[in-house]
Amino acid sequence: MPETSIHELLGYEFRDIELLRLALTHPSACSASAEHTQHNQRLEFLGDAVLQLILTRELYERHPTLGEGGLTRARSKLANRRFLAHIARTMGLGKHLILGRGEESLGGRERPSILADAFESVLGAVYLDGGWEAARDFVLRHMGAAIEAINSITEHDNPKGELQELLQQESHIPPEYRIEKVTGPDHARLFECAVYHHGAELGRGVGSSKKEAESEAARVALARLRALPDAESHER
Repeated sequence: MPETSIHELLGYEFRDIELLRLALTHPSACSASAEHTQHNQRLEFLGDAVLQLILTRELYERHPTLGEGGLTRARSKLANRRFLAHIARTMGLGKHLILGRGEESLGGRERPSILADAFESVLGAVYLDGGWEAARDFVLRHMGAAIEAINSITEHDNPKGELQELLQQESHIPPEYRIEKVTGPDHARLFECAVYHHGAELGRGVGSSKKEAESEAARVALARLRALPDAESHER
């Protein structure tokens, strides 16, 4: 079975193949080889802006019941670096990246930050090569299902607030969040957070920032607490 071409993976045929090559070139390739003198950071900057506008328009038109806060949170979820990395990984974009040897040896093809940047830089290149409609088609091809399903994000998508409200039904003591572990290099930190109540750990979460880790810990805690009645009924 022949290997899928990069154009098939993207669902877009570039007229200017050099634009695509630039979009796939990580900065590490420039420092490692005289062959590559430009990299994809400028295209990433452009792609980020194009993505924000496409997501804003699509969410506005597809989800008329979402208010400004809900739309903002929905867009933030879809443009999240981790989610973009997931999309890029699903596309198989990593194997087509042009990396320096050092980054290659460190597993750069699977590094979330690099994959997210590559998705945005490719989008920027699609926009320059084919215009607005081509860029919109590219985003909808790879993110359309997620945009459609985002209606589950409501004005109340606030796990830390929801957890506090739930706990306040039984106690006036608020939950306590503690950063238990920090790993990874300076440019790709991962924070592990645990949330406690009355000294008992309710849940743990990991994120690229303290805020994200706290939110994930709160989501885990909410899922566990809401499952308790069902678990107790099964035990009986």
